[in-house]
Amino acid sequence: MKIVILEGSPNKRGSSNMLAERFAKGAKEAGNEVVIIDAAHCHINPCKGCIACGYDGPCVQKDDMEWIKKEILSADMLVFVTPLYYYGMSAQLKILIDRFCAFNGSIQRKHMKSALLAAAWNNDGWTFDALEEHYKTLVRYLNLQDMGIISGRGCGTLFMTQQSEFPEKAYELGRKLL
Repeated sequence: MKIVILEGSPNKRGSSNMLAERFAKGAKEAGNEVVIIDAAHCHINPCKGCIACGYDGPCVQKDDMEWIKKEILSADMLVFVTPLYYYGMSAQLKILIDRFCAFNGSIQRKHMKSALLAAAWNNDGWTFDALEEHYKTLVRYLNLQDMGIISGRGCGTLFMTQQSEFPEKAYELGRKLL
């Protein structure tokens, strides 16, 4: 299976990317092909809302979404990875997802698998609610099959992440995929 991991953290060595790294290790050990796309450091323009794409492409903008789209459409699974800064996914990941507009139909027809990996320093009971609901809406709208959510509560720093159970949970999620 080909898995495309969409990282949305501007901090290359941050907690959410650490979860992605552990997930990728498990997925590779299970025999999967893994491609990591660092959305936070790609050149991706926001969607203009012009709908020239007709929701199934091509997009009028010519940026890194051209090659990212090819990777996504050749995948069997998408993994959304984000730090939780302000009760939702990072702006960097959201810009990429907004550009799905130009190929929604193609994604929907693929019936891909998906997962969400997120990390935040806050450990209360509601911090991840909005992010998890947004992810579930994407799953429903894009006809994705949810394989799991790892909400790294209390993992807002690399040290906290290393001392928690969440990296192992991310590894195990990747490892169980065939």
